[in-house]
Amino acid sequence: MTPDILHLPAPPADLRVAYGPDRLQFGDLRLPKGAGPHPVVLVIHGGFWRAAYNLDHIGSLCAALTRAGFATWNLEYRRIGDPGGGWPGTLEDVAGGARHLRILAEPHRLDLDRVVALGHSAGGHLALWLAAQSEAVRLKGVVSLAGVADLRRAWELRLSRGVAGELLGGGPEEVPDRYRRASTIELLPLRVAQRLIHGTRDDIVPIEIARRYLDAARAAGDDARLIELPGAGHFELVDPRTPEWREVERAVIELAGSPPVR
Repeated sequence: MTPDILHLPAPPADLRVAYGPDRLQFGDLRLPKGAGPHPVVLVIHGGFWRAAYNLDHIGSLCAALTRAGFATWNLEYRRIGDPGGGWPGTLEDVAGGARHLRILAEPHRLDLDRVVALGHSAGGHLALWLAAQSEAVRLKGVVSLAGVADLRRAWELRLSRGVAGELLGGGPEEVPDRYRRASTIELLPLRVAQRLIHGTRDDIVPIEIARRYLDAARAAGDDARLIELPGAGHFELVDPRTPEWREVERAVIELAGSPPVR
């Protein structure tokens, strides 16, 4: 486990851009060298959807992908504890931030035919959920890093003290329609390629969630694959200094294609 990645200062973004009127509706855009058009990784940070965690800790991941030739659009969004966060504001913000890529595309030479969503932990859930929102953005694929892909199962396991209930305003018995609309395992098939990357020793989001989701996605006919990382925990996946990082970069390249030679 490399928890210091949560506090490691990341290289600054090229631009911080608002995609909505709320102070938390913004994203950090990083652009690679060269004329483009640039393939894009839309990055969604984790933190169990709670206001205690923001986009700063995933900035090093974004900077590493940008050095590899990808534009990165690192979304902030309203979270549990923020005014308007939780259901449905958190989900609406992610969709709104994704739609904003259409405005950013021309001035920053972004290739909207090569957009991959990548999310970690709760962000993995949001990235997979985004793939089901066809009106937001057309994705070439999703990379879910230790994603909470099944909210009902997260509730049953009482992950992070029952945080799925905090996000949706109750358990599956109380608000079943919200679970049907928000839990990605219930939105299958996504009809988008999905790569799930998960450490076998993750004690924050257990790998059983990824395995259950994989079985359901394949049964629904989706192009889904699980890359299990033996011995890895929860944070190695977002730390470019770790050996596990190679699998993350490989998955992005597979789905988005290699960036242009500079």
